[in-house]
This record gives sequence, C-alpha cells and structure tokens, in this order.
Amino acid sequence: MIVEERTYTFKMGKLPEYLEIYGAEGLPIQREYLPHCVGYYVTEVGPLNQVVHLWAYDSYEQRAECRARMRADPRWPGYLARIHPLLAKQRCKLLHPAPFFDLGALLAGRPPL
Repeated sequence: MIVEERTYTFKMGKLPEYLEIYGAEGLPIQREYLPHCVGYYVTEVGPLNQVVHLWAYDSYEQRAECRARMRADPRWPGYLARIHPLLAKQRCKLLHPAPFFDLGALLAGRPPL
C-alpha cells in the first residue's frame, strides 16, 4: 500500500471558504473515486492556513486509475476552478508505510501497530 499526502496552503483568510466548497463539492466527488481517506486535517500550530489530507491506495497503478477517473468526471474541473484562486501553494508526497506499520489493519479499524 501507499499513502498520498497532500498539503494545501491557502491565502490568508481563505481556508474557511475552501472548507465550505470542499465539503459541498470536492468531498462528494472524491468519495466516488478515491478508495481510502486516512485523514483530513487543518493546521492549528506551525504553518497556518493549511489542510493536510491522506489517501491510501493499494498501488501506484490504483492511484493513477482512481485519479484519472476522478479527473474525467465533468464536475471536477468546475470544483477546481472554484478552489484554485484560494490556494497559495500545494505539495504532494507519496509515502510507504514502515515495515512494522499495518496500514491495512488501520483501514479495517484495527490497531496498526
């Protein structure tokens, strides 16, 4: 399994607007195409105005397929057009679980360590 970590930094004061748009438009689309949301967080201390979200996939191939289907959804470009003006920066990392961390157990609701 792999985990994609996406960090979005928003322009000052734009985070609440993003969260409203995402909850109404982005999340429903992503729920249709992306398999496992591991977490969705807003920073409280440190770099502010950030959202960090984590998505688990079985493989790089599954990630590519899921994201391609999502991008083909006619609702996706309209959603992106609404949030892009709010963004200041975006970062994406692909992570592999450490050998002793059982991501599958976490996704099944069991302790991962």
